[in-house]
Amino acid sequence: MGPRTPSPVRILVVDDDPGDVLMIEEALEDSDVEKIIDVVNDGQEAMEFLRREGRHTDATRPDVILLDLNMPRMDGRQVLGEVKQDEDLRTIPIVVLTTSNADTDIVGSYTLQANAYVTKPIDLDDFNDVVRRIDEFFGRVVVLPRHS
Repeated sequence: MGPRTPSPVRILVVDDDPGDVLMIEEALEDSDVEKIIDVVNDGQEAMEFLRREGRHTDATRPDVILLDLNMPRMDGRQVLGEVKQDEDLRTIPIVVLTTSNADTDIVGSYTLQANAYVTKPIDLDDFNDVVRRIDEFFGRVVVLPRHS
């Protein structure tokens, strides 16, 4: 069975930790799912990217968002709330990828309609494995909503 989508999967990574961003990018590059990765460093920039505002007027809508929870200016919870209340953006799947395994964050994220909640593993190999699995899942298994 070949890939379902001829076009590459566009992934928006929203994370303020440069080390984590690098690890996510490297893990994503490791898989053979064709993709385009965009990175923003906080929630406020994520919303500008998604709404094509500020310096992101030529941004392309992502197919999947990997979202960290704890960031300056505007955190992941606020992004989740805004995206899922936005008529145009709410269909974009959001995977919360964060260091927190607190029940309040997990329940809170699903309450705000996160599509998945994944805890960042401490171990580098586990981290790579987790990101690759997310990539495989959304790149190969899941049928993503098409947009014009």
